[in-house]
Amino acid sequence: QVPLVESGGGLVQAGDSLKLSCAASGRTFSTYVMHWFRQSPGKEREFVAAVSTNAYTTYYADSVKGRFTISRNNAQNTVYLQMNSLKPEDTAIYYCAARYVMTRTPTADYWGQGTQVTVSS
Repeated sequence: QVPLVESGGGLVQAGDSLKLSCAASGRTFSTYVMHWFRQSPGKEREFVAAVSTNAYTTYYADSVKGRFTISRNNAQNTVYLQMNSLKPEDTAIYYCAARYVMTRTPTADYWGQGTQVTVSS
């Protein structure tokens, strides 16, 4: 198993930046493609970003491309999501997720508990 714990969420204003972290336990972190998903009230959970096991390849949803950056540190078992130029529509609960292969559908093997991000206009 890969327990995941997110942190770094909060209340910010439009245009601000925020950095989310997701810490994993166990020795297998580096074997998983790590993802960030988000879910707003009344909406389905949606893909935000993913990073390959060696951190060389990243994937983004069109809605965040150019504003968000995903990265990982396998030595520290941590994945990050740097969010810049935040918009009110970025308001959601952000979930960290692990899966052996990259996916844009919310079908990960392991999920964190989520961290709330609220962007005021």
